[in-house]
Amino acid sequence: MEAAIKPKVRIIAPTKARTTAAAPKSAKRRVAGYARVSTDLEEQQTSYAAQVDYYTTFIRARPDWTLVHIYTDEGVTGTSTKHREGFNEMVKDALDGKIDLIVTKSVSRFARNTVDSLTTIRKLKERGCEVYFEKESIWTFDAKGELLITIMSSLAQEESRSISENVRWGIRKKYSDGRYSLNYKHFLGFDKGPDGKLVVNPEQAKIVERIYGMFLSGSTPFQIARILTDEGIPTPAGKKKWSDTTVRRVLQNESYIGDKLLQKTYSVDFLSKDRIKNHGEVQQYYIENDHEGIIPRETFNRVQAEFERRKSLHATGGTIFSGRIYCGQCGQIYGSKIWHSTDRHRRVVWHCNDKFKGDSKCETPTLTEGRIKEAFEHILQKMALDRTEMIQNLQEVQQEIGDVSELESEKVRLQGDRDAISDMLQQAIRQNASVALDQEEYNDRYDKLAKEDAELVAEIARLDRVIVEKHRNVDRIRLFIRGLMTSKEVFSEELWCTMVEKVTVFPDGKMVFTLTCGTDIEE
Repeated sequence: MEAAIKPKVRIIAPTKARTTAAAPKSAKRRVAGYARVSTDLEEQQTSYAAQVDYYTTFIRARPDWTLVHIYTDEGVTGTSTKHREGFNEMVKDALDGKIDLIVTKSVSRFARNTVDSLTTIRKLKERGCEVYFEKESIWTFDAKGELLITIMSSLAQEESRSISENVRWGIRKKYSDGRYSLNYKHFLGFDKGPDGKLVVNPEQAKIVERIYGMFLSGSTPFQIARILTDEGIPTPAGKKKWSDTTVRRVLQNESYIGDKLLQKTYSVDFLSKDRIKNHGEVQQYYIENDHEGIIPRETFNRVQAEFERRKSLHATGGTIFSGRIYCGQCGQIYGSKIWHSTDRHRRVVWHCNDKFKGDSKCETPTLTEGRIKEAFEHILQKMALDRTEMIQNLQEVQQEIGDVSELESEKVRLQGDRDAISDMLQQAIRQNASVALDQEEYNDRYDKLAKEDAELVAEIARLDRVIVEKHRNVDRIRLFIRGLMTSKEVFSEELWCTMVEKVTVFPDGKMVFTLTCGTDIEE
């Protein structure tokens, strides 16, 4: 057997430097600088300008470097690279082969999110682009570079977490004291007062009052938006075109009655900073009588009740009669039709939406708007005959359903129980973080406490709904009584919207009015 040939190892010396310490003289490195400040404060603007000037001078001072560009981001956070336009443009140029080296102040200026930082650096490394962090003196092509970056990024990320928690605590403390900040430029009907509170803008307040009036007269948010757009009235943000969403926000914002609900949205986590609507996941703060209102509280409650009514009936609105007239034979809603649309006999009529569907036709009559108004006037005349007794009965009902003292006491008791559960949860979490516990026992205890907390949250929310509904019913009766006392037994849109819950029409022409006070009257 022949003797085995001994392997021979030949060493090939490197021909390129892995760091900028010994860059080849034959080719200049294309270098970019990156500067960022996280706020728009004046003192940060000075820092921002200084960073740009410093890196411009720093890069041009090296004979083996050539300046590509100084990329910048002003007033943006470093916890995510998602919304940093300057940073993203720089990375794109580097990946496209336009940059060999990026110089920046520190790891925290580059990114405070470990995942974003490492992912970006690895992408750049694959395309031959190095990053130099001046403060930490880290070159990412060094063998120890990635380890150091991982450590520094993690520290920066924890710093961001700590800052975020401190800021969150500060905001909630401010809310609990009744203090808040707003974007007053995008708030229709209000300006910023000398004390920071909302102050009514008389001209814009007229638009707000008109929006509420149109909605209670039967118009939909979409129709209101179209009217305001056609008339050239600017939106709260100063835009030309209104949307139904913008109109809904005006109609459902408690600020217009002088109150303020704080913490309507919350940040999911300190990294993404994505904000979502608060459906009870985070504590809220409601300030009553915070400032001068534009809309009466009763009117606001009527609008919210009307939203609920249209939602429950799947009614879109359109006129004051929409979603209020029903077929007594099949239960379907009456819809409007136009007869003689092109001649002088044009008129709007209402009939059952299923009247001509299927084999069995509904025999309920078609009604003109004149007939509906006439029937309502007859109802007003009937109520006028025993007006005094009716008002007295309604006031007794109003007093009875308006007493929510027991419900409020029960809510306070449950909130106390929930606070105690929350303290126990936090205590359990801290103990598990500092002491070695049996994880199965800890999880069982945590799940039990979390379940109790969820049950208490659900019960408190239920009580809130009951209390709100009672307040709405009291307001509806109050409005009904006021309408009854001032009624002149003639049709008006305000009386109709205030007093009529629905009208049921039967085949023999009989009409039963169900009033908002809960009474049925036949016409």
